[in-house]
Amino acid sequence: MSVLSRRMPAEWEPHARTWMAFPPPSATFGPEGSQTLGAARSAWAGVARLVAGYEPVTLVAHPGQGAVAARLAGPGVRVVERELDDAWIRDTGPTFTIEDGTRLGAVDWVFNGWGAQDWATWEADAGLGADLAVQAGATPRRSALTNEGGGFHVDGAGTVLLTETVQLDPRRNPGWSREQVGAEIHAQLGTRHAVWLPRGLTADYHRLGTRGHIDIVAAFTPTGPIAVHAQPDPTHPDHAVSHELTALLGASRDAAGRPLHVVEIPAPAVLLDGQPTSYSYINHYVGNGFVLVGTFDDPADQRALDLLARLYPGRRVETVDGRAVFAYGGGVHCITQQQPRVTR
Repeated sequence: MSVLSRRMPAEWEPHARTWMAFPPPSATFGPEGSQTLGAARSAWAGVARLVAGYEPVTLVAHPGQGAVAARLAGPGVRVVERELDDAWIRDTGPTFTIEDGTRLGAVDWVFNGWGAQDWATWEADAGLGADLAVQAGATPRRSALTNEGGGFHVDGAGTVLLTETVQLDPRRNPGWSREQVGAEIHAQLGTRHAVWLPRGLTADYHRLGTRGHIDIVAAFTPTGPIAVHAQPDPTHPDHAVSHELTALLGASRDAAGRPLHVVEIPAPAVLLDGQPTSYSYINHYVGNGFVLVGTFDDPADQRALDLLARLYPGRRVETVDGRAVFAYGGGVHCITQQQPRVTR
């Protein structure tokens, strides 16, 4: 199949379904019966219920935990059981594509616990992409590239955003060159032009971080501009980082050769245990008729919501407490995965 006959649609294009995973006991969420696991399950289920008001949702639960998942998520959410290690389905699930404009395809990336991190387990999650692709009615195609869905973002028109510390991570893809990574990404997603960023946000390199996922840094939008995380506080470690990344994106072009325009989304100023955070409004999820944004009880919340409403006209902006999800290492985009609608 040629690259031209394959395409990963932009996230704002019509969905057939959203996939999610129900938090199992793990190093991320805590043991069964713990307060941390219970809080995570409530947060994930709340997102599932909200999204189910707009489009079908399937929630994958570890064997024996389906009844709890169904009770928390409610009757509007379909629950299936399958072995899980974690619940960041953006990274562990399949990446869906459209083949020849008429069929659903799916990329099954290699997954190794975000670069074989010492706290992670991934034996079950390594097979999740292929299993869910089959459940969705797609034929999975195995990629040799170790990659996660939060590590790239597409505009649906040939351009993909990548970060060097993810795709070129020697603990993910030892020996791969930038050219080899780009060629594999383009072959799997139907893209033809990559914009590489050197890194992600600072806290993403701490424990439970991903070492540079793009989905807390920048996101294409249907109106044209790229929404970019901006840290206005000069004392914050991401102040210089976000300035560098914004400048780089503003000097780049898309697959059609057009200059990229940037809209800065100011970061929340809230502290966590007195320390700066990597809370980001960029880590939002776009679905059928809605944009789901995590908020942080911060003065910047309303400004971010207003900007995102303008970038996604015609969609209702929905909110959840982003702190309840970010407490475990990611945001609402990390716990959702879109299955595009195939129109024949």
